[in-house]
Amino acid sequence: MQIRRLGSTGLSVSGLGLGTMSWGRDTDADAAAGQLEAFVAAGGTLIDTSNVYGDGDAESIIGTLVPDVIPRDSVVLATTTVGVGSGRGSLLRALDASLRRLGTDRVDLWQVHGFDPTVPIEETCSALQAAVSSGRAGYVGVSGHGAWQAATVATWMRSLGISLASVETEYSLLERGPEPDLLPAAASHGLGVLAWAPLGRGVLTGKYRHGTPADSRGASPHYARYVGRHRSEVSSRIVEAVATAADGLGTSPLAVACAWVRDRPGVTSAVIGARDPAQLLGSLAADEVVLPDSIRAALDDVSSGLDEETGGAVLEDGPDDNGAPAG
Repeated sequence: MQIRRLGSTGLSVSGLGLGTMSWGRDTDADAAAGQLEAFVAAGGTLIDTSNVYGDGDAESIIGTLVPDVIPRDSVVLATTTVGVGSGRGSLLRALDASLRRLGTDRVDLWQVHGFDPTVPIEETCSALQAAVSSGRAGYVGVSGHGAWQAATVATWMRSLGISLASVETEYSLLERGPEPDLLPAAASHGLGVLAWAPLGRGVLTGKYRHGTPADSRGASPHYARYVGRHRSEVSSRIVEAVATAADGLGTSPLAVACAWVRDRPGVTSAVIGARDPAQLLGSLAADEVVLPDSIRAALDDVSSGLDEETGGAVLEDGPDDNGAPAG
């Protein structure tokens, strides 16, 4: 698997990241171990989690697997703090709680999710600075921020002598909202882009073309609204185009959709999520897929008017409407 530098930093991560949104809820520890082993065996390094996944259970599961199942130096641990506001004290307390669940004294990347207009940006930046200077985080980033917000945080961090490493955002053929502003801002400030939900919250796999499978996230009370965000007549045309491309390439719609995001300008890693090892192996097949220019252009064209027709997806919403980024 391709290894890429995260923005202008010295941190390198795999071009596909392992999302853990379902861990501790739909994915138990044994299935999570199978996913992690398959991911690392395929050359993956980036594990993306959050303090709210499974109400913290996802981080706890990772803490039981690293380093007991997978050596610590084989992976890049990234966690995102959600739902505590942007005050320095609350952020650092949340980070410490994540570290305890993860069973480590340091994460490689710590991201703060959501812009909080009630807290001065410089206070949030001081928490990010403290995380790095204390050794609790190797690098820091933001998630769920708009272009000007990410750019402002990056500027403040630079004044504190620390480079902001990343911005995490939803990005797929069904969510191209980051392209006009956020991706150029990230490039201008040297931020790596971590793209969550590259499969359009599962819709781009084609599993919902003819209804809602009983065992799918779309049928789950936890995720029905989350998946439903991208189920529309407009998105159906894009899904059909992806399926057609996959047929022509002899691969799966899942692999086509994931490869499209992975290779977009500015994207460092596409974060994929799965309930079990079999689903994950399907996503990892994208590592072998290189989209021909003609197919890429056709997919770009069919999805280019999505925001104008639908108004675009809300970047901040997550599976529980709490703002959590998702794999």
